[in-house]
Amino acid sequence: MKKAALHNLGCKVNAYETEAMQEILEKHGYEIVPFGEKADVYLINTCSVTNIADRKSRQMLHRARKMNPDAVVIAAGCYVQAAGQELLQDSSVDILIGNNEKANLPEILKAWEEEHDASHIHDLTREHTYEELSLSHTAEHTRAYMKIQDGCNQFCTYCIIPYTRGRVRSRKIEDIEAEAKRLAVGGYKEIVLTGIHLDSYGVDLENENLLDVIRRIAAIDGIERIRLGSLEPRIMTEEFVEGLASVKELCPHFHLSMQSGCDETLKRMNRKYDTEEFLACCDRLRAHFDEPALTTDVIVGFPGETEEEFETTVEFIKKIRFYETHVFKYSRRKGTRADRMPDQIPEQIKTKRSEKLLELHRENSKNYRNRLIGTTVEVLMEEAQEIDGICWQVGHTREYVKVAVPQDESLTNQTVQVFVDGFRDQEMMQGKLRR
Repeated sequence: MKKAALHNLGCKVNAYETEAMQEILEKHGYEIVPFGEKADVYLINTCSVTNIADRKSRQMLHRARKMNPDAVVIAAGCYVQAAGQELLQDSSVDILIGNNEKANLPEILKAWEEEHDASHIHDLTREHTYEELSLSHTAEHTRAYMKIQDGCNQFCTYCIIPYTRGRVRSRKIEDIEAEAKRLAVGGYKEIVLTGIHLDSYGVDLENENLLDVIRRIAAIDGIERIRLGSLEPRIMTEEFVEGLASVKELCPHFHLSMQSGCDETLKRMNRKYDTEEFLACCDRLRAHFDEPALTTDVIVGFPGETEEEFETTVEFIKKIRFYETHVFKYSRRKGTRADRMPDQIPEQIKTKRSEKLLELHRENSKNYRNRLIGTTVEVLMEEAQEIDGICWQVGHTREYVKVAVPQDESLTNQTVQVFVDGFRDQEMMQGKLRR
């Protein structure tokens, strides 16, 4: 039996696709082994969101070649789409698989064996078909990520993704529902909907949108929770938020991609909203949900970001009071408009600004979680952890707050009520089971 090892780089969409390709290989008789072991086939699902991601992709490809010089090394995904011609010259790589070609993995391997056909990359600017990949099981035991959309039409000035992923393509709602049913039969209680630009789901379809998907999945027996991946604030209209609030399975956890709290910076980023609209979106969610967890992404040190603009972002984050703020230092990406912009920010200034926002994140996160003390919350238990010699059962609330209870008996994949009595550590709450 041939052995295959896979390694994923990048986002949750990439992770989903990597698991789907692993399932394809399993169905075609491959034994899956850890990436560090000797294998006959190495597959690296690459990322190209920054120059650093490109470098990491190359490093993993070279590492695979060193582990077994006789193996077939496959580069797949976004870096392949962005730098296919360059990779054709790389002796570490045998096969290139672009986006929208991953479902053809068995045929591609056969073509390599028969004819050494190396390159499988298509121009995604002319691609309008969603590539159907699916899962029946995932690496996680309680929560399943499900990709329902690909591509992006936004063209933010810092982002290469519209070029590596192509235009928006939506998965058929019947295929989404069928996969969700398989996962429910497999025991998964929580579904996380992901995509490259999730709120664009349905713009290329006639009569379907993201809310339709949520309602269809909520009607499936066994699905207790639906969680949404990253969203743009503009989707949060009054009608949409009212629709979300009517679905009891929907988790009150909303990751709203902000990137900056300064209107001038947002314009240079080519974001399609301003801070007033973003604030209205947060207010709308808080009006329809009881203390929802609002999380966000922020880029510091974007070209031209002055100290005054940065401080405007700081004050805006304080005003919103996010549960979590994911802070990224701007990283140049060749091929984007931002890479060619003047007034690039020195790395030491980016680091200083990042540290300030991370400190604010820790303060806001602690304040949000502190309000749970003395309340009873619903927790979907995911795993057991031994901490300081004590066995703890650990899971997440509907708001995605991590909670642990001291318990020897396994509670994995059970939904339980927990009385929260304090902090276990900086990242985790603790409590007692309510029987």
